[in-house]
Amino acid sequence: MEQLTFTSDERARVLGGYRSLVRRLGPHAEASDFARLRKEIAEAVDGGYLHRDRFGFNSVCRSLDTANALCEQISPDRNMVAAILLFNPCRHGFRTVEQIGKEWGEDVMRLVNGLIKVSDLYAKSPSVQSENFRNLLLTFAEDIRVIIIMIVDRFVLMRAINHHPDEAHVNEVALEANYLYAPLAHRLGLYAIKSALEDMSLKYTRRDIYSRIAHKLNETKISRDKYIADFIAPVKSKLEAAGLKFEIKGRTKSIYSIWNKMKKQKNDLDGIYDLFAIRIVLDSAPEKEKSDCWMAYSLITDMFTPNPSRMKDWISIPKSNGYESLHITVYGPEERWVEVQIRTRRMDLIAEKGLAAHWKYKGLKSEGNLDAWMNNVRDILETADSGPLELMRNMRMDVYDKEVFVFTPKGDLYNLPLGASLLDFAFLIHTKLGTQCTGGRVNGKNQKLNYRLTSGDTVEILTSPTQQPKLDWLNFVVTAKARNKIKVSLKEMEGRAGELGKEMLQRRCKNRKVEIDEASVSRIAKKLGYKTITEFYIAISSEKLEVNDVIETFLEMERKATEGAERISADTYVMQQPVETDERQGASDVVVIGEGIKGINYRLARCCNPIYGDDVFGFISAEGVIKIHRTDCPNAANIRDRYPYRIITTRWSGKIGTQFGATLRIVGRDDIGIVTNITSIINKEKSTLLRNISIESHDGLFQGYVVVGINDQSSLNQLIKKLKTVKGVKDVQRS
Repeated sequence: MEQLTFTSDERARVLGGYRSLVRRLGPHAEASDFARLRKEIAEAVDGGYLHRDRFGFNSVCRSLDTANALCEQISPDRNMVAAILLFNPCRHGFRTVEQIGKEWGEDVMRLVNGLIKVSDLYAKSPSVQSENFRNLLLTFAEDIRVIIIMIVDRFVLMRAINHHPDEAHVNEVALEANYLYAPLAHRLGLYAIKSALEDMSLKYTRRDIYSRIAHKLNETKISRDKYIADFIAPVKSKLEAAGLKFEIKGRTKSIYSIWNKMKKQKNDLDGIYDLFAIRIVLDSAPEKEKSDCWMAYSLITDMFTPNPSRMKDWISIPKSNGYESLHITVYGPEERWVEVQIRTRRMDLIAEKGLAAHWKYKGLKSEGNLDAWMNNVRDILETADSGPLELMRNMRMDVYDKEVFVFTPKGDLYNLPLGASLLDFAFLIHTKLGTQCTGGRVNGKNQKLNYRLTSGDTVEILTSPTQQPKLDWLNFVVTAKARNKIKVSLKEMEGRAGELGKEMLQRRCKNRKVEIDEASVSRIAKKLGYKTITEFYIAISSEKLEVNDVIETFLEMERKATEGAERISADTYVMQQPVETDERQGASDVVVIGEGIKGINYRLARCCNPIYGDDVFGFISAEGVIKIHRTDCPNAANIRDRYPYRIITTRWSGKIGTQFGATLRIVGRDDIGIVTNITSIINKEKSTLLRNISIESHDGLFQGYVVVGINDQSSLNQLIKKLKTVKGVKDVQRS
């Protein structure tokens, strides 16, 4: 391996950085720690394990700068410093994470492991400017101290890249610092680092604007400091004379903050109101807080002219986050605007730390809200007595423990609920991808559909055009989108399979010249044990049910209804006396059988329900009763072929005195009120009685059977015409 070489300047930096680290960390570490770290780094350098980063910076120098910045900006911490210096040797193979754990302890091992995971995360994602990336970063870090190290490292890097020749990389790092690390630093209460990151980000991305604001501020620094002091002096005297106890301080806003104000107010630097800001923090008893603030307000506005449009009263009505303060902008000496903030100690504490300032740290509990959790951490950083970093050793980043974050092969980042499967991810990307998914490759390895994803996985979906959703998919998907799309797809597949099965049955019946109506299909399906017609047709399409077996079942049912054990001809038929039954009995003046024979026991066949006016024929059944069939009865052809000797001519007589039962099949749209319209028309017809109605609705369409009592065929034809005029009715046929 290529050995990392040091320039004379870098050797001096390493020596100086090492000595500074010993001085700053000395009281917090063992004397042997420094020698061990020095030996570890020297051996890694000699072995060729350490290199320059993409900016050409010496990795040893950068690690020492980060370790010193941690001690200076936050707090000296032995384990965090060790992790910073051991990270690069471990990442590049000089040591394993397990070896770090044995030699330096489990805590250092956890920090190094977290830094390696975050480093690997950067290698996967081409862009960090997404909320998902920030969430995944927090998940991978596992320990808040890892995030703190990353913030400090970025702070050190940002200071080092000023005027670096690779402008593209500089711009990328600057944008990342502003988008990702400055907000995290703010949430952790690292305000100095946050402001520095924002200022440097503006400097590297908009150097012209930064230079103009900086030049304007620098050329007036002495006069500005004098102005603030001159402004504070009389205010201080007035407040003291009024008996108020307070602290007062003045400041100039950061360059980045000024630039934000210029953009928001669409104004130039000279027009920004609050370049100067004075904060007055009062020591007030709880019951006197508001009165003291308003007293200070009155004293200041007596001295300087206020701008009423810039007055903000968050004492009378605090902000939703608990913020309380009086903000006024006054016209100070030399015709300059100065913002003055008036608040009490308690209000200032909440303003600086949020409502978390009231909490007492007794061990971290998982918070559902990142801001509340971060405020708790910030409280630790600023108020812990025994050393802020010491208390965070056992804290884990579990704010996103109910989500997983995964990458596509192109580096796009998606989040799913914890427990999500590979199939959930496929449906998240696209419905078609989900329905045709056959599996996938996760981190380069083939995995099944039910593979449970973990944060950081890179997932490639494999598909096949012949793949179709399965019912058992619902057993392992967890996202609502996947479940809904699978159910919709299954329902569509059932509909297509049902139509195919129906078509197969109709085609075979046509080939065998057998007519089966819908009512007969329902009876067959029920006889074969199917709950619905759809299930029956699906069984046919999937070949679980043979079409010929269905037809044979139908023919057998018809034979049982029409065939008797004894062969009886019309010539040898013995007349029977009429029997009183509840079925349609024809009086001698309704049906004429044969050559005017009267008084014969007959029944109207239920398979076709003939009514007065239909062309009919008689059939001598095995029971010795003549059944009257329509000539277009579905069973007529079979009867004529098999039992021609049992057919007897029949006609209606000229008198009408009885109603007949007729069944109508109605098909149409399932509109609101359509059934009411149908029944209304039937009930309005004279001498027509509605006996029964049954309706089935599916996917916006309905099919129904209506049984009416009617006098003759002419009346029935008129009724059918009227029913066809009902809005939404597509077809009416006699069944």
